[in-house]
Amino acid sequence: MRPFKRKCCGGAQDTVKKPDDYSMTIAFLGNPNCGKTTLFNAYTGANLKVANWPGVTVEKVEGAYKFKDEKIRLVDLPGIYSLTSYTMEETVSRNFILSGDADVVINVVDASCLERGLYLTLQLLELGKPVVIALNMMDIVLKRGMEIDLHRLPEMLGVPVIPVSARKRTGLDILIHAAVHHKDATGPDRLIHEHKDVSRHAHDHHSEYTMVYSDDIEDMIDETEAALLNKYPQIENVRWHAIKTLERDGEVTGKYPLERAETPADVESEIINQKYSFIGEVIDEVMVHKQRSDALTDKLDRAFTHRIWGIPIFLGIMAAVFFLTFFIGDLIKSLLELGIGALSDATAKGLASANASEIVVSLLVDGIIGGVGTIITFLPNIFILFLALAFLEDSGYMARVAYVMEGVMSRLGLSGKAFIPMLLGFGCTVPAIMASRALESKRDRFKVMLVTPFMSCSARLTIYILFAEMFFAGYAFLAAFSMYLLGILVAIAVSAVLHLIDRKKEVNYLLIELPEYKLPDARTVGIYVWEKVKDYLLKAGTTIFIATLIIWALMYFGPDGFVGEGSDKSFAAIIGGPLSVAFVPIGLGFWEIVVALIAGISAKEVVVSSCAVLFGIADASANTAGFAAALEGIGFGPLNAVCLMVFCLLYIPCTATLATIRKESKSVAWTAFAAFFQLAVAYVITLIVYQIGLLIV
Repeated sequence: MRPFKRKCCGGAQDTVKKPDDYSMTIAFLGNPNCGKTTLFNAYTGANLKVANWPGVTVEKVEGAYKFKDEKIRLVDLPGIYSLTSYTMEETVSRNFILSGDADVVINVVDASCLERGLYLTLQLLELGKPVVIALNMMDIVLKRGMEIDLHRLPEMLGVPVIPVSARKRTGLDILIHAAVHHKDATGPDRLIHEHKDVSRHAHDHHSEYTMVYSDDIEDMIDETEAALLNKYPQIENVRWHAIKTLERDGEVTGKYPLERAETPADVESEIINQKYSFIGEVIDEVMVHKQRSDALTDKLDRAFTHRIWGIPIFLGIMAAVFFLTFFIGDLIKSLLELGIGALSDATAKGLASANASEIVVSLLVDGIIGGVGTIITFLPNIFILFLALAFLEDSGYMARVAYVMEGVMSRLGLSGKAFIPMLLGFGCTVPAIMASRALESKRDRFKVMLVTPFMSCSARLTIYILFAEMFFAGYAFLAAFSMYLLGILVAIAVSAVLHLIDRKKEVNYLLIELPEYKLPDARTVGIYVWEKVKDYLLKAGTTIFIATLIIWALMYFGPDGFVGEGSDKSFAAIIGGPLSVAFVPIGLGFWEIVVALIAGISAKEVVVSSCAVLFGIADASANTAGFAAALEGIGFGPLNAVCLMVFCLLYIPCTATLATIRKESKSVAWTAFAAFFQLAVAYVITLIVYQIGLLIV
């Protein structure tokens, strides 16, 4: 079943009611990159993106699974490290768990990093919710020669622990069976701990709770529980709320304020320390050979995360990606070009034999086939690019890029984690903007939303391919790569300027997991690439199609009706002519180019389809010689082509991106400022490039 999405507005009252036809709701929750989305995909068949870095799931996603006669609602929540809300992702996950909408929580834990995952587990257990632990990535545990005592672990935690491998789809039936039969659990299963110290505490909490603190802390918890119940008798999960009150959790103390003596300042750190002490006790008892690591990962990281060579290696890898995108993609693209050309010729001949009107011929041949057909021919290049990016993501390399960029980003007042949305921007700016939720600071999120559109998304690649191949031949892939590199440099430069003028500077630290390198999973890569290709084709059939028809109508019609191709009496010429004056200083003072740039705000691919229509080229990508001749006829040369690529790289992002910025920032004013700012930056950078170019040529 295809997943459906629900908004979470950031409050614990934001409860999504369980549909009547579902027997229960199971929530998947775990640390970033623990494999929970892969597990969710395995059950639902959902084509969700799975990658080896945090911030992939940015909102809760729902799907369905049928177990025996029961229809179960499954919810995939954003990855978090604790139930303390620092980021928007953590808020989404925490609010859903607190809402009571989940009957069972499947806590997905990376078995190869068990110690890190158990902190969230202990917090979930303190909530009193029915919890089942999915011990994922057991294949990696076996590969390392590590061993986990699967009998002792559930004894110490008091909940079922099921070993699974989401990638290999093992243990899935047992896991869902355990979740179904554990939904009515009101407390932990039989706990077997071996504590050396005898507690003087009045209550035997060791038989009630998995995590038991020192007597002093337990006394404070009991006192706080009593105060909460006295003032708020309707409160649920009172032990968890008492602990959070002692930790000075802002949301809990704001919702359930207490007038009581101030607790010691070090209580929060002591609670955290005692949790980790218990986790250490668990690890010592259940894990053997826990220090073993992957030798290949260690060797590769000596180069890929090197403080000097890490960034040059990343740039070299990306250059290789673009070489493959052009070299292999163009081989396949030539076949599509032949097909589109044949379709165009056959359509023109068929319409001529049918004595179709000039308007109909122009609409079908020049408008639809010439515009949309040109976009379709770039599909092989897009496919190769996303295939390469998917390979890098699923192999575990992309997480290293954020790590090696930590030094650069910290000097800009941002965490290396801020580079993750920028990297996602290579694919599409919309999810990249959404990934800014992973940042703790609202100010950092706004900075990232401002600079991420400078990263060159796949839509812009069609522009680079067309104009680079027309004017730079064998160096086309270098021209395209330079645009991606320029986007990174501009984003960094803008971030540096913002950091200089930011009066409320903060120290930011990077916390990111570096997963083991592994061979990419074919299904994961296939899902990722197919979704991107499908989105590209869907855009070609909707947004680009509509925009192309509008451009065709503006080009071939004017106040006097149908005016034909290239008429200065067309609506396009009337609109673009006066505006083109402002674009003369940046080398783009051609009304056709100005109209194409305006149309490109709907979607960047529309710049290419619009140019094909505006210059009357039926298949621009196949007939590059004819297209280049048409451009040269109006005085458009290689320097103008560079300026066009630079401007398209930096100017106003597409409408979908603007809508996402509006949604994430919750500010129309900020969205308008972002659009104007990016337009201004594009104009200034292109002006510099053009004026320097004039001095050189």
